[in-house]
Amino acid sequence: MPVWSTACLDWEKRVVAGSSLITFPPLFPSEAEGGLAVFNELKVVDMPGHPAMGEVSRDWIKDFVASIFGSYDPDTGRRLIQEFFLLISKKNTKSTTAAGIMITALIRNWRTSAEFLILAPTKEIADNSFFPARDMCKYDEELDSLMYVRDNIRTITNRTTGATLKVLAADSDTVGGKKATGILVDELWLFGKDPKAQNMLREATGGLASRPEGFTIYLSTQADQPPQGVFRQKLQYARGVRDGRIKDNKFLPILYEFPQKMLEKNEHMKPENFYITNPNLGASVDVEFINRLMEQAAIEGEDSVSSAIAKHLDVEIGMARLTDRWVGGDFWLQNAEKDLTLDEILRRSEIIVAGIDGGGLDDLLGLALVGRCRYTRHWLHWGRAWAHEIVFERRKELVTSLQEFAQLKEIAIVSKPGDDVAELGKIICRVRDAGLLPEKQAIGVDAAGIGDVIDELTGPACNIPLEMIIGISQGWRLNSAIKTTERALAGNTLRHCGQKFMAYCVSQAKTEPRGNAIAVTKQASGSAKIDPVMALFDAVSLMALNPAAVSSIADFLKDPIIT
Repeated sequence: MPVWSTACLDWEKRVVAGSSLITFPPLFPSEAEGGLAVFNELKVVDMPGHPAMGEVSRDWIKDFVASIFGSYDPDTGRRLIQEFFLLISKKNTKSTTAAGIMITALIRNWRTSAEFLILAPTKEIADNSFFPARDMCKYDEELDSLMYVRDNIRTITNRTTGATLKVLAADSDTVGGKKATGILVDELWLFGKDPKAQNMLREATGGLASRPEGFTIYLSTQADQPPQGVFRQKLQYARGVRDGRIKDNKFLPILYEFPQKMLEKNEHMKPENFYITNPNLGASVDVEFINRLMEQAAIEGEDSVSSAIAKHLDVEIGMARLTDRWVGGDFWLQNAEKDLTLDEILRRSEIIVAGIDGGGLDDLLGLALVGRCRYTRHWLHWGRAWAHEIVFERRKELVTSLQEFAQLKEIAIVSKPGDDVAELGKIICRVRDAGLLPEKQAIGVDAAGIGDVIDELTGPACNIPLEMIIGISQGWRLNSAIKTTERALAGNTLRHCGQKFMAYCVSQAKTEPRGNAIAVTKQASGSAKIDPVMALFDAVSLMALNPAAVSSIADFLKDPIIT
C-alpha cells in the first residue's frame, strides 16, 4: 500500500517557482501511464492542425491527469484518491482539459453501462465542455467508430462497454437518481450562488458509495464576489487540506493562488507575476490581454478591478488589498476568540454598549454589542442581524450567503415586520437586566429609518428610557469611530466571536474620502450588506467615551467613602 500526503505545505514556494503543486508521484505509475497515453492522443480540434493533447499540454496538466488515473489500484478496483479540486485562473484550458479527462475515463472504464457526468451550472458552460469532448471523438477515426455521439442530448456512449458520458446543465431534477462512476463539476464558483446546489451535488455524488473506483473532480476559477455556498465550503476545505490543518489523503487540492505576502505588497498586479496563477501563460493565456483588461478595469473603477483580478489572477475578492478597502478588515480574522459567545461577554464585561443600524425591508437590521472586559479592559464584540424575506427577492445575489448564515444561527430571517425589532429588544433587555447598560448613552443608532426600533425599545415591552438612546452622526462624522475600531483591531484590543457573517460584512466594507476624513458607506460598498459593521461603529462611538462601569457605581453608593 503506497504512503502519501495530499498536503502541500510549501505551496507558496512551489507556486512562485512554477513547480508542481502535487508533492508525490502517481500512486500506481502503470495506471498513470495508461491514462496519459490515452489523454495525450486526444485531438484539440479548435487549434490549427488539430494537435494532440500531449503536444500542447504543459506539465501541470499532465501531472493533474496522472494524479487522477494514477490513484486507481487495479488489484483492488479501488481509487485511493477520490476527490480532486483544481482552482485556476480563467482561460487556462479548464474546459478542454475536463473534456479530455472524461473521455479518457470513458475509454479506460471497465464497468458495463457506467455513467460519467460533467455538471455545469448553465447550458452555455455545459456546451463548453461537451463540444471539445464531441470533437475529440469525431476527428479521430478510431474514436469515431468506438463512440456514439448524440448532440441533441449531450451524450457520448462507448459502444463496447455501454458506458456513457453525459454533459448536463445541472439541477436537482437532472441529477436525481444518477449512479455515476465519475463526476466532473465545472465552474464550482457559480454553483456557490445557487442555494440548492449543495443538495444537488449530494444527489449527484450519492452513487459513488457503490463505485469504489469512482471520483469527483471540481474545477473552478475564483468567484466574482466573496465565495459563498458550496464553493466557499469546498474552497475552505481544500485550503485546509493543502495547509495540513485537515488530514484527508483522499482529497487532492491544486490551488493556483498568490501567497498572502504578495497580495499585501500588491505584487499580484505586476505583469511579471501573472504566471503564478496562469500556468498556461504564453500558451492559452496572453499577458498583454490581461494587461489591457486590467487597464480597462482601472478606468471603470475598483469593482471592475476586483472582478478582473478574481477571474484572471485568481485572487479571492476580499483578500486583495484594494485602495478603497476598509483597512480594519485586514486585522479582523486575527482577533477572533474561539470560545467567545454572548453569554461569555455578559459574564466578563463590566459595561456593555449597543449599536444599531439598518432595518429597511430590503436591508439588514444590524445589532452590535461591545463590552469592556473587567479583567483586561479589552473590548468584546458580538453581532446579530435580521433580514426580511423580501431581501431574497430584491438581493438574489445574496441569497446563498444569507441562508448559510441563517443555518449558523448568526442571522435570522423574518417574514413579519416587527419580529426582528422584537427580538432585538429582548437582547437589549437581557443586557439591561444584567446591570451592564450605562444609564446614559447606552445605545447608539443611525436615526435614519429606525423609528420602529426606537418605539420597541421605549415601549412597554422594554421600557428603556429615551436618554439611554443616542443618535450617531453618520458619513464623515463617523470617521473617529472608524479609526478607533481600526486601531483597536490592529492592537488586538477589540476581540470578537469569530462570526462568519461579520467576517463577510467586514470584507465588503469600503471607504471613500470626505475632506480630511474617510467614510465607510453603504453607497461605496455597493450591494453588499454592511449594516452590522455600521452598527459596530455606532457601538464603538459610545465605548470610546469610556463609560463608567455600572456595577462599580452601584457598589460605591452602597458603601460610599467620605473624607
